[in-house]
Amino acid sequence: MKFRTEITLNKEKEGLIDYDSKLFLIGSCFVENIGSKLNYFKFQSVHNPIGIFFHPLAIERFVQRVVDDIPYKSEDVFEMDGVWKSFEAHSQMNALDLEDLLQNLNQSQQNTLKTVKEATHVVITLGTAWVYEHQASEKVVANCHKVPQKEFKKKLLSIEEIVSSLMKITSLLRQLNPTVKIIFTVSPIRHIKDGFVENTRSKAHVLAAIHQIIDDLDLFYFPAYEIMIDDLRDYRYYAEDLVHPNNMAIDYIWNLFQKVWFSESTEPIMKRVDKIQKGLQHKPFNPESESYKAFLSQLEREKLELQKEIPSIHF
Repeated sequence: MKFRTEITLNKEKEGLIDYDSKLFLIGSCFVENIGSKLNYFKFQSVHNPIGIFFHPLAIERFVQRVVDDIPYKSEDVFEMDGVWKSFEAHSQMNALDLEDLLQNLNQSQQNTLKTVKEATHVVITLGTAWVYEHQASEKVVANCHKVPQKEFKKKLLSIEEIVSSLMKITSLLRQLNPTVKIIFTVSPIRHIKDGFVENTRSKAHVLAAIHQIIDDLDLFYFPAYEIMIDDLRDYRYYAEDLVHPNNMAIDYIWNLFQKVWFSESTEPIMKRVDKIQKGLQHKPFNPESESYKAFLSQLEREKLELQKEIPSIHF
């Protein structure tokens, strides 16, 4: 008797991820989940350099800035309640000083340029097709920053608009890095504040757009959305808000991502990294005990041995 509808996934045939790979991840908050896993296991990865992007137009605009080297200027930011913000960036970039914000945005842009040029894989996660247009500037924003809703006009991107944006993003990335592998995913997080029907329409537009271009443009799709919605279709896999996947679900999707995209050579290294990470997090009852000092010495030897084999790993 079967109790779940499991999704069958096949390992990619070439271009697998190993400890020599360099990954760039951009998009919705699901990028944060996968990005934190990559960081934990000490892969070479960068994710969301100026924060979460929920829709493709925000990603496109940032990638366009990176490729064309368009710096952020004072007209790209605004001040509200003593805090400087940008409609093009997440609130994590906010600053109390105008120059600090511009410096941080432009430094992140330059760092991203280097990252994309060297990347072997780019993972793009789309969250929604709903966008907000700032009526005064007539520009679609990446983040509303709690500016009054009356200042925005909400609209649903058509499939054609999303296709156009994704093609532009792909073209820009390959302009910098012709051989990079581009993997699209759709965030399994439901945007129910938009409404249940509206969320479904949004996800449908995003999914249709991705699948309209992946074969023709030699792109890849990883079904994170389908795994959550069809395989893990039980609220025990959700956080308390019943919207975000919980740690068990994130681990499950991460393991399937490994199965599809990771080289088998990574597994023994990941086990060694995991052992060291758990050792570093260990809280001893008596930090001055001889046994704990011996434990720390052994942990340090294991760190040095691993770093000697793989210099890119840093603890």
